[in-house]
Amino acid sequence: MTTYSAAINLRQDASVTDRIATESISGKLTRKDLVSIPGTRPESSAAALNLSGVDKTYTLHGKSLQVLDNIALEVKPGEFVAIVGASGCGKSTLLRLIAGLDTEYGGEIVYQGARITGTDLSRGIVFQEHRLFPWLTVEENVALAFSATDVPEAERKRRVHEQIEVVGLHGFEHAYTHQISGGMSQRVAIARALVLRPKLLLLDEPFGALDALTRLKLQQELQRLWEHEGLTTILVTHDVEEAVFLGDRIVVMESHPGRIKRIVPVPLPRPRERTALEFQRIKADVLTDFAKVEVE
Repeated sequence: MTTYSAAINLRQDASVTDRIATESISGKLTRKDLVSIPGTRPESSAAALNLSGVDKTYTLHGKSLQVLDNIALEVKPGEFVAIVGASGCGKSTLLRLIAGLDTEYGGEIVYQGARITGTDLSRGIVFQEHRLFPWLTVEENVALAFSATDVPEAERKRRVHEQIEVVGLHGFEHAYTHQISGGMSQRVAIARALVLRPKLLLLDEPFGALDALTRLKLQQELQRLWEHEGLTTILVTHDVEEAVFLGDRIVVMESHPGRIKRIVPVPLPRPRERTALEFQRIKADVLTDFAKVEVE
């Protein structure tokens, strides 16, 4: 899988504080944990990502098909934004535009002060399919991220081993894809996206093809990684509960063409309890947007 890098942002929430801890890894102090506790989030006035008037149109059978219409969204550094919507609302298209995989669009997508005109190593993307090469080991698949870089070999090996450790795959470095589970394969894909140390992580239904129990476990792992790396993150998902569990804000999209219907804040401390009354209230509120959506 080709790995790209990108950055996202964190919601300002007066009810939550992130405590930043550092630990020594390989002789260096690195940012490790962002632990949400009652309080306030770190203040930041500058947006990592700003979308203004974004439109996207495809040509289908000789006719124009508008997929996105007037998308406006601001994401602050370190924020976890979840995007939900019915199939065909343009969620994945929007993510591809942010990643720079598609540069034909109207409006402005500005990342760290510059208009996005292509891919960049500061923005990383993970797809629903893990896209691993079966003839390569876990270690070799993660190392592929460096193929278009000039990072020295010794540094590549150190960072690959460190990232495999972070995603909980120590001991499986030399395993092939047929020797590990689907959930472990997705961890490899996430490690490959993170090993380049992006500032923005884009996730396109990364757990959509997994069974329910594995999905729940990897949601917890993703939250841990987000806290560990301090990444701005944008997640596209069909799963409203997943969005409430992970997101600082939930962007609800409507279809034909894709528009932002509303943005729902999730002012819950972490770790979040799925059975908590407020968690269920927010979930039920978001689900009302899809109660009358027709199956296409």
